Amino acid sequence: MKILDWYILKRYLGTFFTMILLFIPIGIIVDVSEKIDNMLKNDVPFNAIVTYYLDFTVYFANLLFPLFVFLSVIWFTSKLANKTEIIAFLSSGVSFWRFLRPYMIGAVIICVGALAMGLFLAPKASQGFNEFKYTHLKKHKKVQETRNVYRQLNDSIFLYANNFQPLKKSATNFTLEYFDGNRLDTKISARKITFIEKDSIYELRDFVKRTVLEDSDIIERARKKDTILPFNIDEFTPVTYVAETLNYTELNKFIKKESKRGSSDVNRYKVVAYKRWSIPISAFILTVIGVAVSSMKRRGGMGVNLAVGISLAFVFIFFDKVLGTLANQSDFPPIVAVWFPNFTFGILAIYLLYNAKR
Repeated sequence: MKILDWYILKRYLGTFFTMILLFIPIGIIVDVSEKIDNMLKNDVPFNAIVTYYLDFTVYFANLLFPLFVFLSVIWFTSKLANKTEIIAFLSSGVSFWRFLRPYMIGAVIICVGALAMGLFLAPKASQGFNEFKYTHLKKHKKVQETRNVYRQLNDSIFLYANNFQPLKKSATNFTLEYFDGNRLDTKISARKITFIEKDSIYELRDFVKRTVLEDSDIIERARKKDTILPFNIDEFTPVTYVAETLNYTELNKFIKKESKRGSSDVNRYKVVAYKRWSIPISAFILTVIGVAVSSMKRRGGMGVNLAVGISLAFVFIFFDKVLGTLANQSDFPPIVAVWFPNFTFGILAIYLLYNAKR
């Protein structure tokens, strides 16, 4: 039976990597056609473009990984069915469950690769992918500006700002408050705050410091004040894609920190964290569905199997995107939003597999 296992396994993995090699160049061509004008206008260096498309390849492959798995299984299994090879396998006394084993072995290999990519490679690629866009393509635009920022740094320190611009590392209408229990101890405010990276200090414009005493207040004013403050400017308010750029350990620590600070984007970060595990697991579910849908020889041939498979794939993606957006924008539980498509399609996989076995 090793011959059967190797035959199916090589076809599975070969088709999967062929799909990636076919679709990624198409994605790169489409992306180049959209961005070429901005690249030329902004004089983007060639080495930066090459690095960007290396990151784009990893980012794109990780993003569409479930679709590649699904289409690969349907494609080569439909070819086996049309050539009556599956009938020959089963007629030789091989059970359907035994026939399914090399598919599961292939799903394990792909799942482990996808897990490693999602936990380690994809975060770095995502950082390069996003930084390229905001550094070279949108550098003349106001991007990633966050308004009405609030942060609780710890039990006694709070900060506020009207808006924050990560690329400029600056914020306006800034306020930093120190509390002693429920009593305000010190309040620092400024019209504008900017982080001076080379000196690791903050520059405050129209600086006002108010120290609250028992009988009176001490007020200090300055047109410009350079000082050290107890927070990192990058943690002031994270850009929307920050969770995608952290590995799994860093992401969990980041989520705990943002939860303590009362960040409104915690659900968004949790969705990213849960997807690091749910996407690789989907390899098993989509593999089973693909085999169940395409293992029967149909009158319409491979086209019918592909049509059914692509329809199911788009339903899966629809659920994934809609529920993910719902979790990002509301109090909908992120773990339910991320795992519901896998749970639903897992039930569908069992049903289709039972009928295919019959």
